[in-house]
Amino acid sequence: LRQLHQVAPVREEVREERPIVDEKMKTLPNRKSPRANWHDYNNAEYFVTICTKDRVHYFGEVHDGNMRLTAVGEYLRKEIENTNDIRGSEVNIPLYVIMPNHVHLIVIIHDCRDALNASAKEKSDARGASLQRFGPQSRNLGSVIRGIKSAVTHLTNEKQISFAWQTRYHDHIIRSQEEMNNIAEYIEHNPAKWETDCFFNE
Repeated sequence: LRQLHQVAPVREEVREERPIVDEKMKTLPNRKSPRANWHDYNNAEYFVTICTKDRVHYFGEVHDGNMRLTAVGEYLRKEIENTNDIRGSEVNIPLYVIMPNHVHLIVIIHDCRDALNASAKEKSDARGASLQRFGPQSRNLGSVIRGIKSAVTHLTNEKQISFAWQTRYHDHIIRSQEEMNNIAEYIEHNPAKWETDCFFNE
């Protein structure tokens, strides 16, 4: 894992947003979900951005192109770096950067459904239709992000530190090596180009 203290401007293609699904949102029947409805979010590589509420600088400040973390920022860093231990080997965050009011992550979720699907293909229902199986929901993107956000919120509540996340987050499915390289370069140069970043505020 690398937590980089250098970075660049958010690309326009990274605009997919989807809500954290909670009980309140389940009561809103007409609410549209920005997630890709053709994708199950269980097996792919993602560029994810999570912001603080009102883009408050809870995580620290950038000085001379380097990010200096607050206690909240440090806890977020530890939560990200312990992803494999907490969420299993199917989830990996190989690259990330924590900025004053947001965090960028590359999240890789490996398919843990192969064995289940192989078994399901051997079976069929009474009409001969193949059974559908889905990977553990604790391993999909939404659950990973919820876990990270909940852990940080729990700590700040416990320590009585003022903190809040933006309710939504941005996710972009990475579709090629070229796209991965561009996103990695953006992440690496983010702190150095903080003042020209679209998330920048005083």
